[in-house]
Amino acid sequence: MKTLGVIGGSGLYDIAGLENVREVALDTPFGKPSDSFIVGEMEGARMVFLPRHGKGHRVLPSELNFRANIYGMKKLGVERILSVSAVGSMREEIKPGDIVVPDQFIDRTKGRVSTFFGNGIVGHITFADPVCAELSRVLYESGQAVNAGIHMGGTYVCIEGPQFSTRAESKMYRSWGADIIGMTNVPESKLAREAEICYATIALSTDYDCWHEEEDDVTVEAILEIIKSNVETAKAIIKTAAKRVTEERTCSCAKALENGIMTESSMIPDKTKRNLDIIIGKYI
Repeated sequence: MKTLGVIGGSGLYDIAGLENVREVALDTPFGKPSDSFIVGEMEGARMVFLPRHGKGHRVLPSELNFRANIYGMKKLGVERILSVSAVGSMREEIKPGDIVVPDQFIDRTKGRVSTFFGNGIVGHITFADPVCAELSRVLYESGQAVNAGIHMGGTYVCIEGPQFSTRAESKMYRSWGADIIGMTNVPESKLAREAEICYATIALSTDYDCWHEEEDDVTVEAILEIIKSNVETAKAIIKTAAKRVTEERTCSCAKALENGIMTESSMIPDKTKRNLDIIIGKYI
């Protein structure tokens, strides 16, 4: 059975409609994930759900243990991750309430650990196209099927947070070509690629950030109001995508590490080999 992972962002703390549900608490070599994983079945797919910020929204973007979250998904057999994220719009045509399936990221985070490598092993991945094109297409077509206001493609600038941007920063990101702005998809997407997991984003537009001077500046209250309706649409997209995703993966994500490990196997410390076995084991 195909296995999909769903990482729920702001407002998405559970998935309705799962059958044969069980809760799985994991520890990893990188510490504890954001919360327990909820494992079940939906529309012919096995599904693994994780609330990114924990139940009750307890974890700041800067505090997220991205490595533990992705490692846990890998350990539970996930091959594709649908990331749900609240974002601000940097474009007039992306209205609050719309959904974007981005295809590029700009990393403006500070000090987050963005790799499984280190501790005696060096690896490099290709990241020119940071999301899975096949999975993104499924999300876009699923959004169309449920009549969502959805946009295919776009650049997501990921900032550190938890503060929103200054007006000067917001205008600068627009000049760089950013279409949406958020705080969580990096390094999540980088780690998913290292773990050879397909990754795509359902980005829920909640506001116009602060560049749009004819609109009110972003507030938490306004964001929460939009999120309520956006999350229901995201759930409908996920349910539709679960039916449409094929079992076999033909994209390059599945072999992202095939030629990426630089360190000779005999030189990799045993502890590092054990910790990364589910990621690198087939290559060393």
